[in-house]
Amino acid sequence: MKNEDLAKHAAHVRRNIVKMLTVAKSGHPGGSLSVTDILQVLYFETMNVDAARPDAPDRDRFVLSKGHAAPALYATLVEKGYFPEEELWHLRQCGAMLQGHPDMKHTPGVDMSTGSLGQGLSAANGMALAARLDKSARRVYAVCGDGELQEGQIWEAAMSAGYYKLDNLTVFVDHNKLQIDGTNDEVMSVMPIAEKFRAFGWNAVEIDGHDYDAIRGALTAAKAAVGKPTVIVAETVKGKGVSFMENQVGWHGKAPNEEQCVLAIRELGGEA
Repeated sequence: MKNEDLAKHAAHVRRNIVKMLTVAKSGHPGGSLSVTDILQVLYFETMNVDAARPDAPDRDRFVLSKGHAAPALYATLVEKGYFPEEELWHLRQCGAMLQGHPDMKHTPGVDMSTGSLGQGLSAANGMALAARLDKSARRVYAVCGDGELQEGQIWEAAMSAGYYKLDNLTVFVDHNKLQIDGTNDEVMSVMPIAEKFRAFGWNAVEIDGHDYDAIRGALTAAKAAVGKPTVIVAETVKGKGVSFMENQVGWHGKAPNEEQCVLAIRELGGEA
């Protein structure tokens, strides 16, 4: 897929993120917008998935460990054809399919229920081990938040993945440098990320998480890394694409109002 086509998908996804959070009056725009470009490359170029067969045994698996970025995943699944766009406007409503965090039991295309930070990488490890035992070529992809790396379970899982040489596992760290209480450095520094993973036996790549060519190249390198899981440390901008949200910690978990929604959608190339 051409970069301009990926950019069109990403812009539509970002507009839908803003719209659905405005309708829901709650949610997490900052980290959803920062991870959007990564998801477009995964779903439209990299992963072996089929919306018509969401439970296919040999599909690649995806774990959104930073589950609060569910709006980005939902909007991407819509873009890929898993369910109608209309479902987005019921986000976070009682009885609706799309809840505040991913639910594998009720949402087509969601492989793991997540939300309690720190647990997703362990689940991804299990999926990667299962693929090996099945002698399957399926691969496992996960996205963790940078603040999430403050969870101890992440590093237990990192040690385990390195020990078992899970080279069918690729993890993105969405390094937007902000979390709910401030900057990573203010709360608890997670640096140096790549070096820490390397110490646990991982292949580590550092990229611009909004550069499609860089994302592509890192994923190619991950497939070529034999005997090691790969972590891709993606340098991103929280609130990417909306000027008044970019690099603003206050937009971690706050929904835009109607006026802000209009402004954001216009900035993202749409009509509100």
